[in-house]
Amino acid sequence: MDDEESKPLGGSLRRDGAPDERILAVSEELIRYVEVVAALVIVLLFAIGVFDLGLQIFRSALSGRITDPLVVVGFIDTALLLFIIVEVYQTVVAYTQESETRRIVRLVIYTGVIAMVRKAIIFRTGEYADEEAALMAAGSYTLLIIGLGVLLIVERRTGE
Repeated sequence: MDDEESKPLGGSLRRDGAPDERILAVSEELIRYVEVVAALVIVLLFAIGVFDLGLQIFRSALSGRITDPLVVVGFIDTALLLFIIVEVYQTVVAYTQESETRRIVRLVIYTGVIAMVRKAIIFRTGEYADEEAALMAAGSYTLLIIGLGVLLIVERRTGE
């Protein structure tokens, strides 16, 4: 009777409700393929972004607007967005390769730092309804950057 209880019913579940090991193996393999597809999509987005940045610079040079500080800030904004895409790609690859958790956390922190620096660089008070809203956003960005900086310092010190 005990032997009957340990045999899979229908090949997928045991009587105790635990899934069959084969189903889990197939699902893990499927997840791996989806992760690789996600990484390839991110590579495609990065390539499109690099092409777009080159096109923006080329058009600005032709029109003579390349010396406009706001145009240059736009280039920096796009470049930092591309760096964020690279960090997200590296995070996906780290998950796919089952890297150590510390590496994944470090990549996520780097992504956050780049994203917040990007926000600080493109920050314009005129985009907010009033000065109070702009001050609140600036304060929030500052707290996030300080928090991420502290996390980065702690991660670096504990990793050594």
